[in-house]
Amino acid sequence: MASGTPEAEGIQVTREPGPNELRDPMTRAELKRASVWFGLGIAIALVVLLIQPLLIIFGGLVFASMLDGGVRLLGRVLPIPRGLRLLIVVLLVLGFILGTFYLTGVQIAEQANQLRDTLEIQGNRVASWISSLGLMPGRSDLAGMAQQALGSVGRLTSAVGTVLGAGASLVMIMAIGLFVAMEPRIYERGLQWLVPIEARDHVSLVIGRMARILRVLLAGRLLGMLFEGALTWILLWVAGVPMALLLGIITGILAFIPNIGAFISGVLMVSVGFSAGADTGLWAIIIYFSVQTFDGYVLIPIVAKRTVDLPPALTLSSQILASALFGVMGLALADPMVAMIKVALESEAERAAQRQDGQRRFRWRLGHREPGEPPLPVGAEPQGDA
Repeated sequence: MASGTPEAEGIQVTREPGPNELRDPMTRAELKRASVWFGLGIAIALVVLLIQPLLIIFGGLVFASMLDGGVRLLGRVLPIPRGLRLLIVVLLVLGFILGTFYLTGVQIAEQANQLRDTLEIQGNRVASWISSLGLMPGRSDLAGMAQQALGSVGRLTSAVGTVLGAGASLVMIMAIGLFVAMEPRIYERGLQWLVPIEARDHVSLVIGRMARILRVLLAGRLLGMLFEGALTWILLWVAGVPMALLLGIITGILAFIPNIGAFISGVLMVSVGFSAGADTGLWAIIIYFSVQTFDGYVLIPIVAKRTVDLPPALTLSSQILASALFGVMGLALADPMVAMIKVALESEAERAAQRQDGQRRFRWRLGHREPGEPPLPVGAEPQGDA
């Protein structure tokens, strides 16, 4: 044994790779696994901390889908460049909003003040009646409960809790949506660069399906909003219910949020109706149930055939969770979130089914038997596709 070596002096040296040796396959596997879990924890923490900006970005994508749907619809009749079609859509939307408020702005402002006073009076009457029955605490207790409920609102909803925060969020959503609608291909290409080349086909397919489902879902929502708002306004005006125009506008806006929006508009409608008398209140109840019944049994099934059909229980559950976690903005965006998640899960299930079917065909070509399949006869050769 050569002198000057550890073995010559009786010193034992461990020759196996140590824990700090990255060349060891086991160490690399453990490090990769730990990195995945560590990265997942960081991602969850970032989502929690940045949930408000993420919701604003998602709202901008939803608004971009609405603009893109209008651009595509206009392209069927006007073969002009996309930029000009987008400009026409934006001008039409702005013209409709400004024209509505210009023609009915004074009336809407007067009815808004009247609606606030009416709801306050009706709320006091209902609270006094329930308190007289002993089913609700007194007024001082109610005030304390209200302050406690308002004080328990989470930090996530503080940005949209004020008029200034809501206005700033709306401006950012519209700006993001407009920029994305102007050049959607740039952002689609950027998303594709974030995934490996071998997975880009599947990711591009999923993104395209999500965009299509989002467009048709929002088109159905806009159609339902227009129908419910206009029909509610006309019927309330014919029945003599006060503030019919404002109630119709509120009903149309709240129709964007299924289930919960209809309930809120119904409460407002019935409260205003009974403020003008028992007969008017009964007419308000009849109009509310008539509009919702026609919308639920006629309009929504027709729209759902060409859009995404979301189960009512799933929609309501997602709205409750989104409102509890993300506040008002989460409540408004719960439906598009669920629709996109549904598309992603369906696409992944389709991909898994295709992969499983391919494996079965491969095993069949090699002569492998499926579980429960009888064995081949003696001398028989496995056959493949012709």
